[in-house]
Amino acid sequence: MKTPWKLTRYLPLAARFLREGRLPELLRALADKRTPQGQRFAALKEDLQLLRALSLAWFKGEYRQISSQALLMVVAALLYFITPFDAIPDWLVGVGFVDDLAVLAWVMRTWHGELEAFRAWRDKQSPERLALIEHLPTAERVDPLHS
Repeated sequence: MKTPWKLTRYLPLAARFLREGRLPELLRALADKRTPQGQRFAALKEDLQLLRALSLAWFKGEYRQISSQALLMVVAALLYFITPFDAIPDWLVGVGFVDDLAVLAWVMRTWHGELEAFRAWRDKQSPERLALIEHLPTAERVDPLHS
């Protein structure tokens, strides 16, 4: 299945985030993003939680059984989701998340097998281990004079 054009634009940025170890930065922005409320968006929240957990597990070296292409698409989709000015700006009430939902649905459908393998691996972890794996590292303080 062909990659949505709106997601393709985020692939170089996703590659840079992965290469430069900036995944926690993205995941902090994801945590700060307000998502739509209500039962209709429950699946969206579950999908985002799965993609976040996968990204953290990969970043921490706990789960590497995902193809580089699938990981790149996951990170690109998360970048697309947190960007307020994408194909349909998120501030447009009622329709602003439609394109975000379409991109996430495409990733979840296209990479279903790999995401289900991660879900199965995740379900086998103890709650204590999951808490460690899925704990987002704190932001590093950067000294502007030495960066």
